[in-house]
Amino acid sequence: MKVDWVSLVNFRSYPELEWQPDPGVNLLIGPNGAGKTNLLEAVSYLATLKSFRSAPDAALIADDQDAAIVRAGLSGPDRERLIEIEIPRQGSRRTQVDKSRLKRTADLLGVLRVVAFLPEDLDLIKRGPAYRRDLLDDIAVQLWPSAYLDQSEYERALRQRNAFLKQGHRDDATLSVWDSRLAQAGGRVIARRSRVIESLTPMLETAYRDVAEADVSAEFTYDPTWPGQLDQSSAADFGTRLVEALEESRRVDYERRMTTVGPHRDEPGFSIAGHEARVHGSQGEQRTMALAVKLAAHRAVTGAVGETPVLLLDDVFSELDPNRAAALARALPDETQTLITSARPEDVPVAGSTWRVGEGVTR
Repeated sequence: MKVDWVSLVNFRSYPELEWQPDPGVNLLIGPNGAGKTNLLEAVSYLATLKSFRSAPDAALIADDQDAAIVRAGLSGPDRERLIEIEIPRQGSRRTQVDKSRLKRTADLLGVLRVVAFLPEDLDLIKRGPAYRRDLLDDIAVQLWPSAYLDQSEYERALRQRNAFLKQGHRDDATLSVWDSRLAQAGGRVIARRSRVIESLTPMLETAYRDVAEADVSAEFTYDPTWPGQLDQSSAADFGTRLVEALEESRRVDYERRMTTVGPHRDEPGFSIAGHEARVHGSQGEQRTMALAVKLAAHRAVTGAVGETPVLLLDDVFSELDPNRAAALARALPDETQTLITSARPEDVPVAGSTWRVGEGVTR
């Protein structure tokens, strides 16, 4: 799907905006604070119903306004779609697709797909495992939208199990019920992560070499908190292993009053030339890995669903040296709608339609 037009009302810095991006490369040029990132955030929100800055919905609403509205028209090879979202300061968000109101977030996922390259992506490599768990789970939703329901069910079961543990009562029979529910959903989450890594592994190494312009191995790693390794087992088998781990950790869980094993505690990672990227990678190698995993995700989603996600690159080229910027430009997919922001057009080695961002978006 491509975005034919975007309409914003009281979204971040935009009291009102109507914009029709080109179907190819769009260069959004303007000074810092002009609203370039806000526009990319709106496009991403249309696909995911969440801010790629991890901001709460209330932060997306302009000051002194009661609600923000985000609308967009989409087109694909065989159909057109309309997404309309109202984000109120009070009450529930309202989402419509093709004039039909959606009851669940999951019903929107997959209508529009985006892959965003952000300056903060370096955190995927440098910071804790929660960033990389979220990455794998987000890619799983891009590949299989129903994965969102598995993740939501696991999070709900985890909250319920932790709530029981915080009561301080030792009741193995009751805890076994929560163990079973948590393990069933957790097995599905782990199986999805396994398939994500299987799908992206060959593309990750190719993408890393494309950007680094070096013959270096680049791989995922995964350190589980349950018995065995991340392999191509079924969700049921992962669930069985998780039940065993929960039973073995029961004493510790009672003492700490929290669930200490499961996919929410697993540690995904990356390696470069056989060494852990977070610990041993240079700043340049870590940045290259962050770019490579997003390129690999875009290629994997394109191959799996048969259409190219919209690419969002927020001030990415300014963080790269000229050689690496040129290598990234060459690695970007062809015939993909791409939105690139920059304060300095000379930093972007990509040709496309140029838009000036200031008081609105103009050519």
